[in-house]
Amino acid sequence: MDRAQLPLNALRAFEAAARHLNFTRAGLELHVSQGAVSHQVAELERRLGTRLFHRLPRGLALTDEGHALVPAVAEAFDRVAATLDQYAGGRFREVLKVGVVGTFAAGWLLPRLDAFARAHPAIDLRIATNNNRVDLAGEALDYAIRFGDGAWHGTHAEPLVAAPLAPLCAPVVAARLKSPADLIHERLLRSYRADEWALWFAAAGVPPPVLRGPMFDSSALMAAAATAGQGVALAPPSMFARDLAAERLVQPFALEIDVGRYWLTRLMSRAESDAMRRFRGWLADEIAAGA
Repeated sequence: MDRAQLPLNALRAFEAAARHLNFTRAGLELHVSQGAVSHQVAELERRLGTRLFHRLPRGLALTDEGHALVPAVAEAFDRVAATLDQYAGGRFREVLKVGVVGTFAAGWLLPRLDAFARAHPAIDLRIATNNNRVDLAGEALDYAIRFGDGAWHGTHAEPLVAAPLAPLCAPVVAARLKSPADLIHERLLRSYRADEWALWFAAAGVPPPVLRGPMFDSSALMAAAATAGQGVALAPPSMFARDLAAERLVQPFALEIDVGRYWLTRLMSRAESDAMRRFRGWLADEIAAGA
């Protein structure tokens, strides 16, 4: 079929009718009459040489051919709409989708988002937070910032910032702590990485206690519990600089352990777009400047 002769109005009528399974409701959505939708669908069926709907007394039912056409038409219209959205305000804006582990998002990225927006107004940055479990392909992400050792199958990983862990707690709890051994008598808040407290106690030369404190899938949430005096978190102080400066949290001991860092990752099969390269460069500049 010649692209210049694509029956776009008929395809839109078909897509709306397929969602509603009713010509009248499709017409209301498209601001045309029921008869106009019916006519457009009939014209499309004529051009394709096949029926797309079974006309029933109380509505419509898709034929096998209609079922096959629906996803292609719906995806095409969605892509057109998404592209047109990028021209909002009379300027093209390239969408950049980034998944970010929650602790990094709140502790490092959020305070800098205004600076990024000012530096790159043509990039529509969309952030999706997670608890370090992310599916780049399934979530259609350009990048994911995550914590670990950089070894994720099928991904290119670029190191961003180190994030050594140390005990963090509320001032009232810190006042009770004179040496690492005193932590044995406190409630120790845990992450889903079960060996972290054992590694810290080993570095401190103290036999680790049996851990019975609450377990969290987010260091940000764990630190919030610590701020409320509910226990001692083992978390990266660099991600909670504002809380430490405001003395909502205290780092009672200088000892830190290195169990990973934050990485910028993308699928190896994903070629970098201009927006991706700009975001990566901005991250590198911000980190190098220690901003």
